[in-house]
Amino acid sequence: MPEIPAHARRLNLSVVDQHRRPLTDLRISVTDRCNFRCVYCMPKEIFGRDYQFLERDELLSFEEITRLVRIGIRLGVRKVRLTGGEPLLRRGIEDLIAQLAELRTLDGEPLDLALTTNGSALAVKAQALKEAGLTRVTVSLDSLNNEKFMALNDVKFPVERVLKGIAAAEEAGLGPVKINTVVKRSANDHELLPLAEHFRGTGQVLRFIEYMDVGTSNGWVLDEVVPSAEIVERISAVHPLDPVPPRNPGETAKRWRYRDGAGEIGVISSVTQPFCGDCSRARISAEGQLFTCLFASEGFDVRALLRNEHGESGAIDSTDDDVAAALQGRWKARTDRYSEYRTELSPTRKRIEMSYIGG
Repeated sequence: MPEIPAHARRLNLSVVDQHRRPLTDLRISVTDRCNFRCVYCMPKEIFGRDYQFLERDELLSFEEITRLVRIGIRLGVRKVRLTGGEPLLRRGIEDLIAQLAELRTLDGEPLDLALTTNGSALAVKAQALKEAGLTRVTVSLDSLNNEKFMALNDVKFPVERVLKGIAAAEEAGLGPVKINTVVKRSANDHELLPLAEHFRGTGQVLRFIEYMDVGTSNGWVLDEVVPSAEIVERISAVHPLDPVPPRNPGETAKRWRYRDGAGEIGVISSVTQPFCGDCSRARISAEGQLFTCLFASEGFDVRALLRNEHGESGAIDSTDDDVAAALQGRWKARTDRYSEYRTELSPTRKRIEMSYIGG
C-alpha cells in the first residue's frame, strides 16, 4: 500500500482511503437549480420547463451543512467549496457563508472557503459574500464572444454581465478571481488565445478544463476533448509559458506562468492526464448525498443520518460521533480512480450529472 502523504502525516490524520489519500476538501452543492442551460451540463432538452427540481425541504438546511462541515473538520477537512447548480440562487447564501466562516480547522485556522458561480448574480452579491466571510470565488466563463456565450448558456444571458460580476468580485476583495473555461473542440477552442489575452496582466487566473464525461446527458465523445497539452502549446506559441510547481498537494490545475511576467494560466486535465492519485475531495449533493468521486454512480445518504431518518420511530438522534464514524467508514473504503480507468470502463456505466453533484 502506498505511503501516507506528508501532509496527511503532519495533521496526524487516520482518515485515509484505500490509496492513502486524506480527506481535506468538501465540495457542497447548495441547490440543484441553475438559471443557465449550458449544453455540456444542463441541456435544455433534458432540464426543460417540466423538469422536477428538489423541493426546499429536501435540501440540506444551512444548519445541517454547517454541522456536516464541522464534523468533516474533525476528519481533516480544511477547504470547503460551495457549488450548485448555481449557488447564488440559494436564498440567504450569505448566512450560510457567515456560519461556515466561524469554523476553525484542526490547526485553528479559518477554513479556505470558496464558491463557484456562473457569475450571473455576482455583480449584485460580491460585496455581501465578502462581508459574510467568503475567501475567494471561481467564475465559469466559456466564451468572450457574446453571441457564442449566449448560445452556450442557451438562455441568451450576455457575457458583459458576467464580466461585470468578475470585476465586482475583484473590487470586493474576492480576488484573485479564477476563471474556469471548459474547452470543447469546434465549439470554443478557437477562443483559447482571445481568452488568454483578455485576462493576461489582470491578476485573474484563467483555467482551461478539458471537456469531461460527467453524467450521461451531455453527449460526450473523446474526439471533442482538446488535450491540455495542446492548449498550453497553442497559447505558448504566442505568449511563452513556463511550468510552475503546485502550491499544495492535490491541486487539480497544473499552473503555467507567462515568461514576460503577465500572470499565469492553469489547465485541468482530467481526461488526458488524470490526477486521481492525490485526490482528496468529497462531494455533497444538495439533498445530502455523499459522493467520493466526481464520476460516481451512487452516493451515501448523509441527510438521513443527520435527520435520523435511518432508524426506527423514537430512536435517539444521531450524534456528531455517529455521523463522523459513517463518513470515516465511507472514506476509508474509497477506491475511486475513474479517470485513470476511463477507457477500460463501460461507456454505458451510470454517472451522476454535473448539475446534481457540482463541479
